[in-house]
Amino acid sequence: MNSNTDLWNEIKKLLARHMSDTAVSTWFGDCRVLEVQDNLLLLHCPSEYSREIILGRYAGLLKEALKELFGADFELSILTTEEMEQYLARQRSPAADPFGSEEFTFEKFIVGNSNKMAYAAARAVAENPAQKYNPLLIYGDSGLGKTHLLYSIAHEIRHTRPKSRIVYIKGDDFTNELVSSIQTGRNSEFREKYRSADLLLVDDIQFIAGKVQTQEEFFHTFNTLYESGRQIVLTSDRPPKEMLRLEDRLRSRFEGGLLVDIQPPDYETRVAIVKTKAARLGIPLADDAGNYIAENIKANIRQIEGILKKIQAYIDLQGIGAVNMELVQRITKEIIDSEKAYAPEFIIGKVADFFDISPDEVIGKGKTKNVANARQMSIYLIRKLTGLTLEQIGDVMNRDHSTVLHSIRKVEESLQNDPKLVDTVHDITANITNK
Repeated sequence: MNSNTDLWNEIKKLLARHMSDTAVSTWFGDCRVLEVQDNLLLLHCPSEYSREIILGRYAGLLKEALKELFGADFELSILTTEEMEQYLARQRSPAADPFGSEEFTFEKFIVGNSNKMAYAAARAVAENPAQKYNPLLIYGDSGLGKTHLLYSIAHEIRHTRPKSRIVYIKGDDFTNELVSSIQTGRNSEFREKYRSADLLLVDDIQFIAGKVQTQEEFFHTFNTLYESGRQIVLTSDRPPKEMLRLEDRLRSRFEGGLLVDIQPPDYETRVAIVKTKAARLGIPLADDAGNYIAENIKANIRQIEGILKKIQAYIDLQGIGAVNMELVQRITKEIIDSEKAYAPEFIIGKVADFFDISPDEVIGKGKTKNVANARQMSIYLIRKLTGLTLEQIGDVMNRDHSTVLHSIRKVEESLQNDPKLVDTVHDITANITNK
């Protein structure tokens, strides 16, 4: 099946096993497939009456046909012509296109000591794509501006080179699209989408690590673009050497470009971020209130945005004319408290409870198998749930960098072959996140 039309023809053949040709033609003849994605079949049916008949009488047969074709359960959504037009309009909407938004440009990116190298590299790529830094990989913790820089590159290139084909994708969505293309027989369309790009932007590339077929596909996509002189920009939460399940051939290609990191902003930069974003939102924020936010939110710009948007909501919904310090302190505390559940000490405590030992034993020097397993699990989950660096985890666990790295690698390797360990990770993670 090379198109939605081919897919629909196959579905109708399967329906004809249980229905007369006349019934298939009457109720399904004017329908067409709009999209197949994430186990959802989206159909267009121009007749409201036909749609109701299909949903009332034949939805089960349609789902059975889809399961026979794809080997998976599918959901079904049928749109009338008016609904289809609204759907297509949303797909084309500028609001859904961050590259066209003035919010994500270089001019709106606040530069400080912690991010100036990444900013300079991103600007250089935008001004002269595929000339010096190809690929460019920007890494750092969540909420520090990596995606903003990706969007800024796209925005700039769209402005200066309007004919350029720009493709943006998240690492896990790349996998999902690949699976969908295999299920629907649209491999060639999938490859054409990515291998014809002039600029490929991949956010959170670390999510392809450990996925054999995804890495294989991305390897060939990478080579096609690189060898034909087109720009690749990636972001991740860690450098390639710490992506333990990433294939060596991909790691070497990523490291063959420019690697730049973004660190949490220093106090002066945080103050500038607070003041600038408050001004853009029209929030009358006094200096002492802005300084208080900057003093207390140190590692995540997204948290600063969350505080300011919540303050804005109070202004809009309750008609507050002035923002007092009490309100700022309360909202900031709410944001901080919401993150406490994922503090390393909290994770260690939950792991210790699961293994029926004390937190002191987890970070102590004991070497029994149960204690060692709990220690490795704690290190792995702290990395997974907090994104702390290896050095920071080592400080928490009283271990050196190499021991932390070994523990993470050991758990990740075991997860591939030990279903019981997979369940253990799931159970402990549920205990942590459901607090």
